[in-house]
Amino acid sequence: MQQNKLSLSVQYADTRVQDILTRPLLRKWVKAALLAPAHITLRFVDAAEGQTLNRNYRGKDYATNVLTFAYNDDDGGEMEDGDTTQADIILCTDVLQREAAEQNKTLIFHAAHLVIHGVLHAQGYDHESDEEAEEMEALEIEFLAALGFPNPYIEA
Repeated sequence: MQQNKLSLSVQYADTRVQDILTRPLLRKWVKAALLAPAHITLRFVDAAEGQTLNRNYRGKDYATNVLTFAYNDDDGGEMEDGDTTQADIILCTDVLQREAAEQNKTLIFHAAHLVIHGVLHAQGYDHESDEEAEEMEALEIEFLAALGFPNPYIEA
């Protein structure tokens, strides 16, 4: 399989996970889901910053697990072959840790799933309709399996 070129920046505004979710690990996960060259920033934030971003950009006043800001899809259409994916992916540490515990998943497994989910959003995938959700979930399952993780949609 061809490897797509990746420029990755990792920001730990919330440092609680930086020793667990290391840059090499995050890079591996991002590359596993890349379908085109990319410039991506992953930023780990606390609940306050996550809530502010979600409220300001999505009109939803709560912290969510992952927010993706894709900058190459201005016209609302599909990415074209050869386009470089450009995105900021924000992961809320508080939500990530809480959901992993609630779902009886390791922090590593849940984080890998959310990173892949965010990278797919950055490349134009969505889950607004059942058909889109099925396509996106199938890719997530495939990419996670390639990394040695189980299906995230089957409860343990």
